[in-house]
Amino acid sequence: MNFIRSLIHMVWMTLTVIPWALVVVFASMFMRSSRLYWWCVGWLRNAINSGTFILGIENRITGMENLPLGEKDPVILLVKHQSTWETFLMPVIMPHPLAYVFKKELLSVPFFGWAMGRLDMIHIDRSQRAQAFTKVVTQGKRLMDQGVWVIMFPEGTRIPRGQRGVYKTGGTRLAIEAGVPVIPIAVTSAKCWPTKAFVKKPGIVDISIGKAISSQGRQPEELMQEVENWIESEMRRLDPEAYTDASTGANTRA
Repeated sequence: MNFIRSLIHMVWMTLTVIPWALVVVFASMFMRSSRLYWWCVGWLRNAINSGTFILGIENRITGMENLPLGEKDPVILLVKHQSTWETFLMPVIMPHPLAYVFKKELLSVPFFGWAMGRLDMIHIDRSQRAQAFTKVVTQGKRLMDQGVWVIMFPEGTRIPRGQRGVYKTGGTRLAIEAGVPVIPIAVTSAKCWPTKAFVKKPGIVDISIGKAISSQGRQPEELMQEVENWIESEMRRLDPEAYTDASTGANTRA
């Protein structure tokens, strides 16, 4: 049954993403990126709602009160990454537009990547680390000045349930450079949408939003250590059966 549900959901996503992406690419010639963004959020909301209806995946969100209230209060969201689910979900639940920092190779993904390329996001060449970070700082500051929040996955890739990836300091370096706070977010999406798996399972995904952490007077490594400690502790609280003493994972900065 889960296989059939997953297949139906994949077909639905494919059938809807093609016309949506083509409309976004065409409309980008006449429309501002900020308006295009909310069009794209509409498709992401469809993806999440269909995931609930078809796959039986529901969201339980806590900590929304920890988000800044001001129209242009800047912040960087640092999110646990287990599956595609949180990539789709975050723009849907956040009150501000988000700018993802992602590798430029994603722009070549048919339809979805083409549409992403029309938005004001931060796509980088990971092979050129110094230039990439300069671009992240320059574009990140500009976007946050406009009321856009930057979102990053500090582990850099999807991490299997119960494991800890390498928390890289790019997000905290940007926060310190820009003088803005960071907000850690724990997500248990792999309970229902396992990392890189086709078959999904019904259940509840917990999204826990932590309190803002100031970047003032901090060092990137120790600030990221505080973010990592909160996220990983919260993951163990939300999904205790997934964690054992042997699953602490790597702990190297880059």
